[in-house]
Amino acid sequence: MTKNAISLIIAYLYCLAPAPAQEIAVLKYKGGGDWYANPTALPNLIRFCNENAGTTIDEKPETVEVGSSSIFQYPFLHMTGHGNVVFSDEEAENLRTYLYSGGFLHIDDNYGMAPYLKKALTKAFPDKELVELDREHPIFNQLFKFPDGLPKIHEHDGKRPQALGIFHENRLILLFTTESDLGDGWEDPSVHNDPEEVRKKALQMGANIIAYAFKN
Repeated sequence: MTKNAISLIIAYLYCLAPAPAQEIAVLKYKGGGDWYANPTALPNLIRFCNENAGTTIDEKPETVEVGSSSIFQYPFLHMTGHGNVVFSDEEAENLRTYLYSGGFLHIDDNYGMAPYLKKALTKAFPDKELVELDREHPIFNQLFKFPDGLPKIHEHDGKRPQALGIFHENRLILLFTTESDLGDGWEDPSVHNDPEEVRKKALQMGANIIAYAFKN
């Protein structure tokens, strides 16, 4: 059986399966980048969503590998890191099938990830490009309002924060947030000593991303 046939079967079964629960997983990738960065970030964001957005997400997210069929169990995947990202051909195809079948991936650049990630995404989506979301996009107007778009949480190079997306059939399937460092803002207060107002903005933007993904 060809790889394309296997991918189509997985996508078909994914569509037939009952609607997945509201669960989130961390995406583990190869290349040497620290996919495990910000260990307290996602649990804190999940707790914030459960308390403020009516979700019932498990506060201990699982870890899944890019090439595993396990990713199809989760409607939302989160990915982060500072360094290199490498997808094999099989991993790129698996991720593409997952996203085209209804999944959602949020990638948060923890600083220095962007050039490596963009190269990896070219393999997964050779016919698509990252496009910047304007401030009127619904993701900035979910539970919390961000009239100026993606907030700036940590300063590195003096560059403006960007929310970049990949779309398929008019659906946002992948969101890449860079020059913002949302994940740092989600971490325990003692990690970065951010002011509470900064952490609040990061958590609210994260809740918007999750709310948007679960609705769409």
